[in-house]
Amino acid sequence: MENTKDLTEHSSRSERKRRDSFGMFDGYDSCSEDTSSSSSSDESEEEVAPLPSSLPIIKNNGQVYTYPDGKSGMATCEMCGMVGVRDAFYSKTKRFCSVSCSRSYSSNSKKASILARLQGKPPTKKAKVLQKQPLVAKLAAYAQYQATLQNQVKTKTAVPVEGFSWGNYITSNNLTAAPVTCFKHAPMGTCWGDISEGVRVEVPNTDCSLPTKVFWIAGIVKLAGYNALLRYEGFENDSSIDFWCNVCGSDIHPVGWCATSGKPLVPPRTIQHKYTNWKAFLVKRLTGAKTLPPDFSQKVSEGMQYPFKPSMRVEVVDKTHLCRTRVAVVDSVIGGRLRLVYEESEDKNDDFWCHMYSPLIHHIGWSRSIGHRFKRSDITKKQDGHYDAPPHLFAKVKEVDPSGEWFKEGMKLEAIDPLNLSAICVATIRKVLADGYLMIGIDGSEAADGSDWFCYHATSPSIFPVGFCEINAIELTPPRGYAKLPFKWFDYLRETDSIAAPVKLFNKEVPNHGFHIRMKLEAVDLMEPRLVCVATVTRIIHRLLRIHFDGWEEEYDQWVDCESPDLYPVGWCQLTGYQLQPPAPQTSRDSQSSSSKQKKKAKSQQYKGHKKMTSLQLKEELLDGEEYNFLQGASDQESNGSASYYIKQEP
Repeated sequence: MENTKDLTEHSSRSERKRRDSFGMFDGYDSCSEDTSSSSSSDESEEEVAPLPSSLPIIKNNGQVYTYPDGKSGMATCEMCGMVGVRDAFYSKTKRFCSVSCSRSYSSNSKKASILARLQGKPPTKKAKVLQKQPLVAKLAAYAQYQATLQNQVKTKTAVPVEGFSWGNYITSNNLTAAPVTCFKHAPMGTCWGDISEGVRVEVPNTDCSLPTKVFWIAGIVKLAGYNALLRYEGFENDSSIDFWCNVCGSDIHPVGWCATSGKPLVPPRTIQHKYTNWKAFLVKRLTGAKTLPPDFSQKVSEGMQYPFKPSMRVEVVDKTHLCRTRVAVVDSVIGGRLRLVYEESEDKNDDFWCHMYSPLIHHIGWSRSIGHRFKRSDITKKQDGHYDAPPHLFAKVKEVDPSGEWFKEGMKLEAIDPLNLSAICVATIRKVLADGYLMIGIDGSEAADGSDWFCYHATSPSIFPVGFCEINAIELTPPRGYAKLPFKWFDYLRETDSIAAPVKLFNKEVPNHGFHIRMKLEAVDLMEPRLVCVATVTRIIHRLLRIHFDGWEEEYDQWVDCESPDLYPVGWCQLTGYQLQPPAPQTSRDSQSSSSKQKKKAKSQQYKGHKKMTSLQLKEELLDGEEYNFLQGASDQESNGSASYYIKQEP
């Protein structure tokens, strides 16, 4: 009988051990505001069937989150919370730092210990963990790693926008935001993974009156860029206290983080009465669910490290004379966006904003290497502390082979007007530079000295073959003063004794970008590139996006390439600390309507911003003695795959 009793007790302990082995639920059942509602009983514990010891609670991309902390060689005592070397811990499971902790685990002292940790008191006893000398270095490294993560978290500061909330804006209008995976240049753009609705996270519990910060588990109800609408576990279909937060923020953690960090999980006060055994509830709800990767926060921090630093010198387009570049110095870096101050600016107010991957900036010496016009600085030597940015930091362009058939001066094409980014215009190649670069002029509006010519690379998504606009139902802006309307390319080529640039020389790649019409995002106003605004995708033509700035007239829309570094996910400004411009209010639109429109009609000769636009296709016409059949364009459709825009008809 005595042996039978021992076996029964051993079986009971093993069963409790399996249920609690995940550790992520420690601390909540003794830290609630109403102890009676969170007290557990043997009867309630039996509501959930015993879980096999091998069954994972959370799975991540095929990986199982394992308690204590997933860190190689480290473990956290489930009794006293001490972090130490896993090999020195007691028992095969390495759950306890000592024999005494293991024996005390099932007793009432567990609750007392957890309550003490919640109240910030030291444990009542010190656990002894034997450590060999080489392991001390490992512990020191681990402590340094944790400190580094804490410092990185402190850098994530949010910039509130008075009167505007992305969450309210999206919820009240039932809007959809472009997913983070559409923005490869943004933090987490290439490693967002399968974060989606249903993913569970640990977040601060705001429905609580405890004096200390406590946490609870929530599930993602809706995603909008970096932002997620969360609902606490236990609320089922009740959305009364759903809340929005930035998934990349410092208070969002994978399930299991509380267990490894010694933070308590406390049910929200509103639903605390619903269950008597919250631990069993969580085990049942979370088995098989997904959570964030364990290194999610680290990847976010890594994605927000930028190679460009203040005092670096670069060559950038001269905003007063588009045809040339000037030397500028990096003044500040925010989210990868650079504030550049022209080197000769005395008061540092002569500046220019662009992204570090912008095609408008280059390393020192670039202009001379390709034959581009360059304004020499009156400053004969570098100022103290200024140094040239390394060439490898700049965006790379595709290599081209101009040895065969290539662009020639005088050839006609269609191009985004850098002074009016809402228009695609009739344009001419004015000069062919080295390494595939071209100087482009807008027909009918060029300055006599060519000061408004603009430099595009041959692979730029901002230049198009003749007929691109017509085949894709885009309004082509004819040369200023051209009287023979409607404009016909065939007649114009004949009248100007010109030829169209060969279709095969243009960039025809269409990435699987993932954008759809009506998706929301944050976009730079490229005519005022210091501003990042609330925006919407209104048209998609292969890789070319029409960006509308919410609250403004359509005349302010801009054509932008789907891979432009000037487009960002919803929540990017909050994540990086950049100021977001909310939609223009009605009163502001009305007051600026007449004056702004008058300014728009007469193009400014100052290039305030950048234009990164895009894609190709053409028109059925006899061009340069060759005959082509044109595929119908994908106007207002989502074309997300590689495609050919034309088929050359064989003789």
